Amino acid sequence: MRDHFEIRDGDLAGRIGRLTVPRAGVTVETPALLPVVNPNIDTVPPSKLESEFGAEILITNSYIIKKNSHLEKEALDVGLHEMLDFHGAIMTDSGSFQLAEYGDIDTTTKEILQFQYDIGTDIATPVDIPTPPDVDREDAESDLEITKQALADAEEIDTGDMLVNAPIQGSTYPDLREEAARHAYGTDLDVFPIGAVVPMMNDYRYDDMVDAIAGAKRGLGVDAPVHLFGAGHPMMLALAVAMGCDLFDSAAYALYARDGRYLTVRGTEHLEDLEYLPCTCPVCSEYSPDDLRAKGSKEQEQLLAEHNLYVTFAELRRIKQAIRDGNLMELVEERARSHPTMLDGYRALLDHVDQLEREDPASKGAFFYASNESSYRPEVARHHDRLDRLSAEGNILLTEGGTPSSDEFDEAWRVVPPFGPFPRALSETYPLTAEIPERLDRDAYEQAARGVSRLVEENPGVEFTLAHNDWPASALDLVPDSVTQESLYAVTERLAAVAESDASDDE
Repeated sequence: MRDHFEIRDGDLAGRIGRLTVPRAGVTVETPALLPVVNPNIDTVPPSKLESEFGAEILITNSYIIKKNSHLEKEALDVGLHEMLDFHGAIMTDSGSFQLAEYGDIDTTTKEILQFQYDIGTDIATPVDIPTPPDVDREDAESDLEITKQALADAEEIDTGDMLVNAPIQGSTYPDLREEAARHAYGTDLDVFPIGAVVPMMNDYRYDDMVDAIAGAKRGLGVDAPVHLFGAGHPMMLALAVAMGCDLFDSAAYALYARDGRYLTVRGTEHLEDLEYLPCTCPVCSEYSPDDLRAKGSKEQEQLLAEHNLYVTFAELRRIKQAIRDGNLMELVEERARSHPTMLDGYRALLDHVDQLEREDPASKGAFFYASNESSYRPEVARHHDRLDRLSAEGNILLTEGGTPSSDEFDEAWRVVPPFGPFPRALSETYPLTAEIPERLDRDAYEQAARGVSRLVEENPGVEFTLAHNDWPASALDLVPDSVTQESLYAVTERLAAVAESDASDDE
């Protein structure tokens, strides 16, 4: 077990954790954003990241520092913390990004890790190979072997109490991501970044990003802190947290500001196109779009960068509260409606529902059915899987209506789309207390029918009657032929007539 990471709460595969960073003497609450600090460009000073935005950790590039004689001397003389004026934890990259961009760097894992140690890095990174999407599998496998060797080199170095990253590569091959993660988890390294996802996000390939995360998570233990390298746009944070990522770094807050771009949880806007600022952060409360456009380029860049940080940190707090409340899926679904490719990412998440179900808490506050995708949530899959635990005997009515007053049936179970059947005694247990709209979609009924089918399969000697309220034919086709199907109205009328007859006979 990795005793430097403690999970305090969870929802889906998302978690609120505590990452202890011994060299810095701090504990970072996750999910956490690591703002990227370019040592050559002071857009928002690190001291302000700490005091005004609450940043507990940041990331900078040790290779850039090493290649600049002035920065190198200062970092070696006074250490990173004094050089950057930051008291939280500092992670450094190794030059792998430059390797991916320019094809070559003149350092090795052993050299750069030693340098990172010497300048006071708290979490260091070896020189891995960031393999881009869609390369030939042979190339992805070859790059992965080099990354594995980098991890082996890192293990040989005495890093004291400095934590070390174990990057996970594998391009767009989920099985290679899983293999890489399993190998990384088997080392004695400490933090597990999923690398080379930036090109996917730049091309809005959030479904491929989700598949890469899912592959990596399958190879890692639950005690592994997971960093999604280069990911920090507020629009996608809830999705990535739900998949199990704990740390995010991004230079987007500064790079986008330099280009006049304004971040929101629904996407990116250009300042020149805005007539109103749809935010209540200190920047947006004090300035109008015209005010910002009238600023000089440097001041405008700083103010936009600050807004971008405010909105990103606010989204992380919103995500943490959603985890606490047990409604992270509702937030993910809300964010999925911000862009068609985000919806692709959400649907890819649902493709991994069995994997998520293993970590998702069995009991929460409320289940809100918000779209047809809600039919495929982990709670529905779990209910279907657990139908084999329920005891059914005799002649059972599965009904969307009330309890019949006739003794024609031995029991009457409820049927609630999308979950399907369950005994009435479970009516007040999560998630069967779900808030469901009256106008349901076809997916909800089809999932309920699959639940009926599973119950019948587990109880071959029981007679079942399904009393439904105009279910679509696509759902009724999924109900086994052995189940008697009747409309809810017909069953209600028939049982009422039987009860009335029985009462007359008693008189």
